[in-house]
Amino acid sequence: MDLEGVITKVFRSNAELARSLVKLISNYTEKLVQDLGSPIKIMNFCGTHEWTTTYYGLRSLMPEGIELVAGPGCPVCITPGVYVDELVRLSLEGIRIYTFGDAYKLPTTTGKTPKNLAEAQALGGNVKVVYSFLEAVKDAKEYGRDSVFFGIGFETTAPSYALLIKSGEVPENLKLLSALRLTPPVMRYVIKLFRERGLMPIRGVIAPGHVSAIVGGMAWEFLPKEFKIPTVVTGFEPIDVLVAVARILKMLVDGRPGVSIEYSRLVRWEGNLTAKKVIDEVFEAVNAAWRGIGYVPKSGLELRDGYSRYDAVKEFKLRVPKPTDYVLTTATSNPYERELPPGCRCGEVVLGIEKPTKCPLFMKVCKPESPLGPCMVSSEGTCRIWALYGGVELVRGV
Repeated sequence: MDLEGVITKVFRSNAELARSLVKLISNYTEKLVQDLGSPIKIMNFCGTHEWTTTYYGLRSLMPEGIELVAGPGCPVCITPGVYVDELVRLSLEGIRIYTFGDAYKLPTTTGKTPKNLAEAQALGGNVKVVYSFLEAVKDAKEYGRDSVFFGIGFETTAPSYALLIKSGEVPENLKLLSALRLTPPVMRYVIKLFRERGLMPIRGVIAPGHVSAIVGGMAWEFLPKEFKIPTVVTGFEPIDVLVAVARILKMLVDGRPGVSIEYSRLVRWEGNLTAKKVIDEVFEAVNAAWRGIGYVPKSGLELRDGYSRYDAVKEFKLRVPKPTDYVLTTATSNPYERELPPGCRCGEVVLGIEKPTKCPLFMKVCKPESPLGPCMVSSEGTCRIWALYGGVELVRGV
């Protein structure tokens, strides 16, 4: 068989598999809707899963009764805006700020010019976009003056900070502003919030693949044990997501919720023990703010005392969000009004309560080229994904 023949065979095989999975999903859904009497809401935690779901139009393949919703798995979207306020100020004072490109246009809380690091740089601020913490470390060594790295990310990126800090590779002139967040604590927070607020319950969770490569499938065991919610750790191909939905529904039909690792080509039950160890040696878990969501117990990473010389908050006495600034998000109000522009519903979008198309700002004053809310900034932001590739309402409308 020639190359084109092999490609055709693989394509047909994937197409047949997809059709079989969609049929299974429909069969399971028919049984469940009869039993439960309400739509089945499944949350894909990760922003990349939301991209796969939207880009490939997977919602259009779902039968009536299945609702796939986004979760809080966009690290840029949930990073407190007060951090950006402080970094903008430092950059204009001449201190070099290193940032990932995804956070370059993350808005401040004030909305005044400069309202992000991109505008600060245009006004003379000392801002440099990098692709990794390692790149910033190398540049800071040559630069030799005060600088700060805007440390955004989940467990996936935390080892890259921890390893370099622990090994002594980070120069004394480079400080870290840790906006690192932990995903299992916020998932527990979200489930409790839905139940306390009487919202349509989350029946299943598609757990993040890359995060789980670090924390392992075991990190999600609390979902079936405490909340009876089937959970599948899955990859990022369309077939992966369809398999995850089918497995969740089967667990619901069987009445046997558990944690299933579909992404076994990368994820192990215990996770990456070496990575977890170095994270724990350098950082400690602390209560932390999630933009538009709330103040979540033990969901952030802060440098331990032994590495406090690298802490930008302590070095420059930066403002940070306080617990009193946050309350539980509801379906009708924002927890911290300064964090989101008036009318912005990003908090409800990242919680799976509302769709981007229900936000009055979506594609009117808040667009990919001119983001107003944090969910329109990052490539993993639900609003940006829907703006570029269309949600199910847009697809069905066309």
